[in-house]
Amino acid sequence: MGFLLNVDLMEEYYWKWKSDPGAVSREWQVFFQGFELGMSREEGPPTGTVSEEDAMLQARAGALVYAYRDLGHLLACLDPLAACPVDHPLLRLEAFELTEEDLDRSFHFSRSSTGSEKTSLRSALEMLKETYCRSVGVEYMHLQDPEERRWLRERMEKTRNRPSISEGEQWRILENLARAALFEEFLQSKYLGQKRFSLEGADGVVAMLDGLVRRAAENGCQEIVLGMAHRGRLNVKAHLFGKSYTEIFRDFEDCYNPEALVGSGDVKYHKGAMSDATYEDGRTVRMLMADNPSHLESVSPVVEGLARARQDALSGEDRFKAVLPLLLHGDAAFAGQGVVAETLNMSQLEGYRTGGTVHVVVNNQIGFTTLPEDARSTRYSTDVAKMLMAPVFHVHGEDPEALLHVARLACDYRMEFGKDAVIDVVCYRRHGHNEGDEPYYTQPQMYERIRQRPPVHRLYAQRLLEQGRVARERVDSLLEDIGNRLEEGLAEARDASCPLPVSHFYEAWDDIRSVYSHEPVETGVDLQRLGSLMDKLHSCPPGFQVSPKLQRIFDKRRKAFDEGKGLDWATGELLGFASLLTDGVSVRLSGEDSRRGTFSHRHSVLTDPETGKRCTPLARLDEGQAPFHVYDSLLSEYGVLGFEYGYSLADPGTLTLWEAQFGDFANGAQIVIDQYLAAAEAKWGRMSGLTLLLPHGYEGMGAEHSSARLERFLQLCADDNLQVCNPTTPAQYFHLLRRQVKVPFRKPLVIMSPKSLLRHPLAVSVPAELARGSFQSVLGDPEVKESAGRVVLCSGKLYYDLLRKREELDSRNVALVRLEQLHPFPEEALDAELRSFPKAEEWIWAQEESRNMGAWSFAAPRLEGLTGRKFTYVGRKASASPAAGHLTVHKEEQAALIEAVFENQVRRTKDGG
Repeated sequence: MGFLLNVDLMEEYYWKWKSDPGAVSREWQVFFQGFELGMSREEGPPTGTVSEEDAMLQARAGALVYAYRDLGHLLACLDPLAACPVDHPLLRLEAFELTEEDLDRSFHFSRSSTGSEKTSLRSALEMLKETYCRSVGVEYMHLQDPEERRWLRERMEKTRNRPSISEGEQWRILENLARAALFEEFLQSKYLGQKRFSLEGADGVVAMLDGLVRRAAENGCQEIVLGMAHRGRLNVKAHLFGKSYTEIFRDFEDCYNPEALVGSGDVKYHKGAMSDATYEDGRTVRMLMADNPSHLESVSPVVEGLARARQDALSGEDRFKAVLPLLLHGDAAFAGQGVVAETLNMSQLEGYRTGGTVHVVVNNQIGFTTLPEDARSTRYSTDVAKMLMAPVFHVHGEDPEALLHVARLACDYRMEFGKDAVIDVVCYRRHGHNEGDEPYYTQPQMYERIRQRPPVHRLYAQRLLEQGRVARERVDSLLEDIGNRLEEGLAEARDASCPLPVSHFYEAWDDIRSVYSHEPVETGVDLQRLGSLMDKLHSCPPGFQVSPKLQRIFDKRRKAFDEGKGLDWATGELLGFASLLTDGVSVRLSGEDSRRGTFSHRHSVLTDPETGKRCTPLARLDEGQAPFHVYDSLLSEYGVLGFEYGYSLADPGTLTLWEAQFGDFANGAQIVIDQYLAAAEAKWGRMSGLTLLLPHGYEGMGAEHSSARLERFLQLCADDNLQVCNPTTPAQYFHLLRRQVKVPFRKPLVIMSPKSLLRHPLAVSVPAELARGSFQSVLGDPEVKESAGRVVLCSGKLYYDLLRKREELDSRNVALVRLEQLHPFPEEALDAELRSFPKAEEWIWAQEESRNMGAWSFAAPRLEGLTGRKFTYVGRKASASPAAGHLTVHKEEQAALIEAVFENQVRRTKDGG
């Protein structure tokens, strides 16, 4: 309920409520209870009697008090580039039918900790203006929980959002401001025009972050996972992470020997960092700055995943306090990037919550050259965060003490309630989008005002000098010392020696190597052990009822295992998970509808049809097993894949999987795939073992539900960066899952997982195939090796369609070879298989996908280079759409390509060949 209301109507409702509380809506009941005699809803109903005149003053004054708490931010002095607002129609006396004379009348003013006290309206408004209308404007009255509102109100109004700060704290603020400013000025003078995305204009952020981290440590935080865009990144590395000036200057000097570098590297303002900060009281906080590409907000879900993995490594609810995610955003990106909303939406979800994130929006009031009125439809760039019922603290960017205050308050709120808090630092950008850009072309008036603004460290130093808190000599000495340190760092950077930078990361990666190996890894599991696991795969506590239909499926699976017959895809997967869990390897799987499985095949979480209770058999295999976590995700691909990627970065010992509902849904996460999965190791030396399950196959489901865009992944493949596989049997899938965590290296694994093969009668594996061996990158065709004159190389589901056709023709002249791993390309295994057909004269590549899609463009030059032969393409013609939209057309196309695999031989026979 807002306060753009008709006061006469309010009076009418008020007297209705007085005579009968039920005569008005619940919202009005709460309102009148909250303000009659200054008593809040949380403090109980009022007592005593008052005159009608006093009651109306109370109601109107109470409404005005509420309005200042709710809308006082509209009068806050936040913008360093504009005059402070002095009036707003929503906060005028007349809006509440109050007069100047009423200012000196007394009413009962509600305070959270001391109850109600009688005071003049003038005194109350003075306090409210000091609290909500100076350098800090707060949006918090939208919070649904009255305890959260009361908690915030008490802390803000008690201090008037201006707590006392000791001389020592003021000096530390000045030190941080001066270091931040002189560092940027030094870079500008020594590396004129080089991009660095300066923090100038937002210098106070460094001092604020220092205070925030210290406060987090006081609250029991042991780790901070930080994500931020380019602006100020080098400054934060230097002054929060303690990276030496010398190391930073070496990046500008570009002095490294290219032959000694590993990977292609990245620009300096994309790279991450890690350090351990120890403070005066002995507390230590580990800090990680995540690597971040130019898609600014893509790092937000990655940070959340990193933080969650670090929390999951701990135990108890305190684990959420031990690890704090901290995200720095730009105002344009926070308002404009949809992944921000996706990440915020994860905040309170079971599978993704991290106990709250502190968000800092570095509000430059411009995005590249785009002004706020062209960049968003909301008043504030932070308005999207209010969907979370999160408090938003708007703060003047040139008031460092206010910045420190709100940082502490936001941190305390997060620790107390386990929810997100947002700090909107209203500042400016002294240069253009980068240091080579000219902002005067597009915003000349804005940049003229910026040009006239002195650096904030000089403003703050002058303030402390006027207060007598510091001496001029000490300030001058500080500035001289910082200048000397910068010069020393530059001199050392330009020294002849230029050692490679050391990239620190979590110790769990110390024994993991990045070099891929084609050497097979034994992943079989003893038959007796598999039988024991089968007993537990669908077992729930006594009294738990399993759906009769599901029970029949489970009984059928068990019978197939006992008889040594074919196990379906889901059984292969569940046994793969179960064997890993009992090996001590955690498994985390998330995606849209992953508990049951999109195609109703997995059923990893069972629901009692009578009670609605849930049972997860994989989580109760053995007392000492590793944790199993499976989550039905929010309807997001970009955000969730980013989260799971972040999780895999922090924990190489867990099999972390993301499943797309359909393979083409990965389209929505393409930024994460391109910028992180495919390139992170080359750019930042950052390995990941994340596994993607992408349902793929042409079953006539239309253009959007057929293709996982295999070609896109293959186009990204180079230098063994990705594993791209298309397994065709449950045993292959079983071994592939186990291989992913049993090998000594980590590479992202992309699996073209099946749809129709989940229940295909031929896509089965006998238990013995799970008990021995390992994943095979190539599956040959031994039955026709001696007779085949034609070798057809294919991948995935098409194999079974071709096999059925061959059986119809009763042909032994056509061999069907399956390429189960497309990258890293298995040259040695494939060469050995193709050489084993002595009579072969024809060589074909067959695929379901269109000619310009699928694996053909990737495989053709590799096959020719490997064998010296040109393979004939058989498949759909090139197409703009991945698949036909009509089932009839799909069936015709599928039948035609299958016929084509065998037709040429028939034609040759007819021609007398």
